[in-house]
Amino acid sequence: MTRQGRIGLALGAALLAATAVWLGYQHWTGGRDGLPEGGPIELPSTQGEFSLRQLDEDQLAVVFFGYTWCPDVCPMSLAVVRQARGALPEAQRERVVPLMVSVDPERDTLARLEEYLAYFGEAFIGATGSQAQLEDIAERYGVVWRKVETPDSALDYTVDHTASLYLVDAAGEIRRRVLHSPTPGPLQAALEAEIGGRQGG
Repeated sequence: MTRQGRIGLALGAALLAATAVWLGYQHWTGGRDGLPEGGPIELPSTQGEFSLRQLDEDQLAVVFFGYTWCPDVCPMSLAVVRQARGALPEAQRERVVPLMVSVDPERDTLARLEEYLAYFGEAFIGATGSQAQLEDIAERYGVVWRKVETPDSALDYTVDHTASLYLVDAAGEIRRRVLHSPTPGPLQAALEAEIGGRQGG
């Protein structure tokens, strides 16, 4: 690959990351403390039918919206979740349930999600659903995504999407919304604030 080609790829990746971060600030309906409404998430998942109601009272889901063909933001965010969760004491770690909701149901089968998330740890759950199901959840969680055609790429298209992480309890209440970061610090601080001082922490 030529030097210009490498520069072009780097710029393209940077633009995708910047777009995802920008989308992370966009479009959420008003809720508690300016957070999105949140609410139930009930979808087919890599561990059977998933529902937030399956969480124990002292557990929180770390919910991330993305897709497995994402070139940079998604694997970075999932690595951040793994690192932040891994930094917690074991008893607290078990109270954090990582959930990736795919916004690319055309390509992300449950088998594909299971294979992809295995790289990040067995605790990671992948879920997706119909377009109608995803749009309903996205509206309540303030998530936006859009398909971007890439005719010169073997992937055909990429997906620009909100890159925030959501700490959500069994009732569907969004406890905290953590903006995209390449390092685990912000998520780790949010987890410690929500779980660290609670009974069982």
